[in-house]
Amino acid sequence: MKRLSLLALPAGLLLAAGAQAQSSVTLYGIVDAGIAYVHNAQNASGQNQSTLVKFSSGNLSGSRWGLKGTEDLGGGLAAVFQLENGFNIGTGALGQGSREFGRKAVVGLSSGTWGTVTLGRQYDPVVDLVQGLTEDNYFGGVFATPGDLDNYDNSLRVSNSVKYVSPLFAGFQVEALYGVGGVAGATGSGQTYSFGAAYANGPLSLGAGYFYANGGNTTTTTANVRTWTSTSDSLFNTVINAGFASAKSIQIVRVGGQYVIGAATVGAAYSNTQYANDTFSAFSSTAKFNNGSVFFNYQITPALRTGVGYNYTSLTGPSSAHYNQVNLGADFALSKRTELYALAGYQKASGNTLNASGKVVSAQASIGSYGVNSGTNSQEVAVVGIRHKF
Repeated sequence: MKRLSLLALPAGLLLAAGAQAQSSVTLYGIVDAGIAYVHNAQNASGQNQSTLVKFSSGNLSGSRWGLKGTEDLGGGLAAVFQLENGFNIGTGALGQGSREFGRKAVVGLSSGTWGTVTLGRQYDPVVDLVQGLTEDNYFGGVFATPGDLDNYDNSLRVSNSVKYVSPLFAGFQVEALYGVGGVAGATGSGQTYSFGAAYANGPLSLGAGYFYANGGNTTTTTANVRTWTSTSDSLFNTVINAGFASAKSIQIVRVGGQYVIGAATVGAAYSNTQYANDTFSAFSSTAKFNNGSVFFNYQITPALRTGVGYNYTSLTGPSSAHYNQVNLGADFALSKRTELYALAGYQKASGNTLNASGKVVSAQASIGSYGVNSGTNSQEVAVVGIRHKF
């Protein structure tokens, strides 16, 4: 990251962030691009095609640029802000639903004694405190839970939210978030709340958290089916959980941990995700996904890191399905800011799930959060690319 001179900022930002000498503004970003090969991928018509070769943006990290700053208010108190834009480096298109600052947009106050409070669009505590302990933190979303059904790869943010982050106390930290639904006469409609805790001591790091999002106002179609209108973004992005997009609510419990032994890092995580139904849902009972994952990384040289991960997911409730996924990754640092990488994954699906219409269908594979539906019960992915941080 590099410090941005106040003289280079537009007049509006000068007024907002440069009014006092104690203020600072930092420009930062990541650009990540690669070429991917996918065996078993659906085409635009929903038909299976055996091979897909595509340009792929944001494999290790979502491509982004952002501004963040702080102003010293005295007495250990500071004003803080962060604006972060996500984009597709292949096309230049905005990400996160074409939002200008879809990844993050917050303002708040920070104290070394009392913690930090931020308001805006931001990540929930489960992401902050658990995601960094998973293999996603090292090798990206190809290693994530199938379909990212439990937000393993940070697919969702929470808009219109308030978040508290505590200082560190002897290795412990806690967070809490509330997303305001904003519906007159229905306080709970569209609301999101989450809390979590983490502990780090030497080679050991642990984290746990809870997340709940209400689906929002009941919006009906000719089929009388709910659509998601919550302060929380939607998680229903692939065939893994598309059949539950009419859910009344999402509930996620996640725990994770990792341990460093010399050049090796081992980790494990578990999540329970529940999509609850109501009379406007296309499914008849709560869908429950249980997921367990393990990984092993080894730093072969200061520049070369390798990793392997295994992910198992089971669905119970309105149907029963199982997903087994194995991943490999390698990352070679050309410098502190630039690296080359290679990723690979294989997934096998079995059993039955629901499609978007609520019909029971055979389970299909879709590796991690890569977002490509297979049309069959297996899929393989390989990606090579480059990531640069500034």
